[in-house]
Amino acid sequence: MKYLFVVFSPFFLIYPAEAVTTKMFKVLDTCARYRLGEINANEAIEKLKLKLTNPPTIQPKDLVKKYCSVFTPNEKIEF
Repeated sequence: MKYLFVVFSPFFLIYPAEAVTTKMFKVLDTCARYRLGEINANEAIEKLKLKLTNPPTIQPKDLVKKYCSVFTPNEKIEF
């Protein structure tokens, strides 16, 4: 019984790590596509599952810019 636990326990530890990297890749991919102009700000908000709390005061472009600036390793990149 202990042998089975030892054999299957790494599979349970690997799956959450894979899920995190997959989600992070999707965020970085969406931010890169927005930066390149392949998608607009509204599409980026939809893909990133963000919510505009006050649409008249915060523009979609500003929201995506703030969100994506957190995930870029180079601070000199402007969105």
